[in-house]
Amino acid sequence: MSAVLTLVERDAGVLESTSLQALTLGRRLAQRLDLPLHALVVGVGPPSASMLGAYGVSVVHIGEHEALDGFAPKAWARCVIDLAASLSPAAVLAAGTDRGQEVMAHAAAELDLPLVANTIDVEPADGDRPWLLTRQRWGGTILEQATLEAEIKLLTVAPHALSAAEATTRVQPTVETFAPGLTEQDLAVRVRERVEPGSGRISLGEAKVVVGGGRGVGAADGFRLLDELAGLLGGVVGCSRVVTNAGWRPHADQIGQTGTRIAPEIYIACGISGATQHMVGARGAKRILVINTDKDAPIMTHANYAVIGDLHQVVPALIEEVRRATGR
Repeated sequence: MSAVLTLVERDAGVLESTSLQALTLGRRLAQRLDLPLHALVVGVGPPSASMLGAYGVSVVHIGEHEALDGFAPKAWARCVIDLAASLSPAAVLAAGTDRGQEVMAHAAAELDLPLVANTIDVEPADGDRPWLLTRQRWGGTILEQATLEAEIKLLTVAPHALSAAEATTRVQPTVETFAPGLTEQDLAVRVRERVEPGSGRISLGEAKVVVGGGRGVGAADGFRLLDELAGLLGGVVGCSRVVTNAGWRPHADQIGQTGTRIAPEIYIACGISGATQHMVGARGAKRILVINTDKDAPIMTHANYAVIGDLHQVVPALIEEVRRATGR
């Protein structure tokens, strides 16, 4: 065993917060094993080495290839496989995002190794004894303790289950590049083009304030109030699955098990009943304010604050008060 390796994702050159969470667990594991923490960055352009150093990374490996300017799951997995062959790490971690899960699944299949998804804690063992892992199951509604035996342990880290924390001692990592041995099959599926949201729009998964709307909003036009409130608070609008099914908002705005998982400072849920699948996506919220006419709605059991009333009356009052307080 030479190191603990963590796959790091970037978006427009910026490190993803979920990858910083994975690095935090990776550093914790590396300390328990008394091994260095390494990071793998795929694609063109230099990584944010100083930020990686702040999270305890001592070596940054860059998988460089002209075809890696966009996401290609099997090609990214090839980078993991090639580096694992040369590095022989004790474990390889990645964020449990759509990309991280897919890449690690390909790598596990190619390496013929088990993969433990949505991990939140790892207790390594000495010798040949199995490791003890805690992971989320059923969308995070239950925790499972499992054992893992493998030459290289492959893990994904449950998004927003851990807080990203910098190391107590900052290091200046060395940067090493390598060229993965890609084949045409590795590049059969890849992102050719990205359609970005409107200029300046905050990502739903990264927003500090989220205003969510459900069936109680009534119609697509009803979201104008929610858009106005979110804009005043510097946040974004999300929605429940029933809203996207009705065509009122795009799927990109959906919060839930089959949508985006959010972790804002506050989630203002308007007219949302709070089905289990929706709450899986909102469980990372630090505080939840519910606006609903039904005091017995399931979402009330998750609320820090609740307003029992019609959102079409409550939200305009909130907007007026925010404008008065901010002078906007």
